[in-house]
Order: sequence, then C-alpha cells, then structure tokens
Amino acid sequence: MIVLREIMCVVCIRWMPTLMLLVLLVPIVSAYEGVSYDDPMESMNRKIFHFNEKMDQWILYPAAKGYDKVTPEPIQKLVTSVFHNLGEVRNFVNAVLQFRMGDAVVTSGRFVINSTVGMLGMLDVANELGMHPRYQDFGLTLARWNVSSGSYLVLPFYGPKTTRSAVGFLGDVWVNPMNRLDWWDSDFMIVHTLDILDTRNQLRNAEGMVVGDRYTFIRDAYLQHRNFMITGEVPEDSF
Repeated sequence: MIVLREIMCVVCIRWMPTLMLLVLLVPIVSAYEGVSYDDPMESMNRKIFHFNEKMDQWILYPAAKGYDKVTPEPIQKLVTSVFHNLGEVRNFVNAVLQFRMGDAVVTSGRFVINSTVGMLGMLDVANELGMHPRYQDFGLTLARWNVSSGSYLVLPFYGPKTTRSAVGFLGDVWVNPMNRLDWWDSDFMIVHTLDILDTRNQLRNAEGMVVGDRYTFIRDAYLQHRNFMITGEVPEDSF
C-alpha cells in the first residue's frame, strides 16, 4: 500500500500539471501518422545491430537462460505481471495525452485493482473483471500528435526504433516508476536487472521465428508491428 500510494502521488503531483498543459497545447488530429519504412542509415544500423547481437550472445541470452532455469514458471509469471502493472502508469499518462479518456479510466482502474487486490500486480485481477490492458507509450502519443516517424534506427542495447519512438522512449523512461529509485541504490540495479532478464526470457521462444537475414527480418517485423499499433492496418505480406 505504501508503494502504491507513493506511485500515485508521483503521478498526481509531478506529472499531472505537465499533462494538462500538453493537453491544452496539442491540437487534435484526425488520423495517426504511421511509420516510415525508410532505412537510410542501414550501414550504421547494421553495425549497431551486430554489436547488440554479440552482447546478447555473450551476456544477455545466457543470463536469461540461467534465470529461466533457476526460476519456477509460476514465479516468472508473477514477476512479469508486476512489471506489466508498473507499465500501467505509462499507459495512463499517454492515454490522457491522446485524449483517450475511456482508456485512461480503464488503465487507472487496472492499476489500482491489481496493485491492491492483485497484491502489487502479481495477479491480473482486473483482466478477469473485463478490464483488459490498453497499451500506450510516448511514441504512439507522438504519432497521435501527427509527428513524423522519421527513419529506422537501431539503438545500442535497446534495439529497433524509429526516430519518433526513440524520442518517445525518453518519455517512457521518465514516467517509469522504477526510475524513482536512486540509480546508485542496489534496489535500482536489482529491479532493472530483473526486468531485463524477464523480458529477454520471454523473447527466447520467438528465436525460431527469425528466418533469412536477421537484420532485415527484425527491422520489418518491428516496423510492421509498430505501424499496426498506430494505424490498425494489417500488413499486406503473410508475416
């Protein structure tokens, strides 16, 4: 309850004035700005991609595999659920900025219910009540504001982005409740390391889906998925 109260206070006191100012300043647009499939920096992107692949091969994948081996699956699901619950703060902020007030109500309700009845988010009680997740992030909000997607980028450690989603990622970091911890605190390192291992472990089952040139496959898959999230348009190809 103390953690829940602290997070809600941070949202209300630190972020809401900024949110309300942005709501007043941002014009409502009739359509979302989809992604660009341009990759003018492919040469540089491939080098960063290769670096990320090596870091994953040498460090992250073995660590995630070890996490999976020593952590029972039921515990893994609880951990995943907790991090998804913290993500509701980001979902709520961006739902407000996109004028999706219905989503904002559902998202805030999910956070309150799952943080209390769901034992700090370990159980997704709200989903069982028909309050399903409404994912949002600042990249999607910028698309709502009709900001151009820019070109495709590969960031060191963080992987595929567009210029727009890379800028939006800074906002996602800012509203992440985990970043309220002091970066030099051991709790900060433990929580973020656990989040990274949990996320990487979930992606292990998708490795077999990658065919052909890994760079091209991952780029196209990311851009298609991102465009679908923004516009709702289903990709024309079979994948």
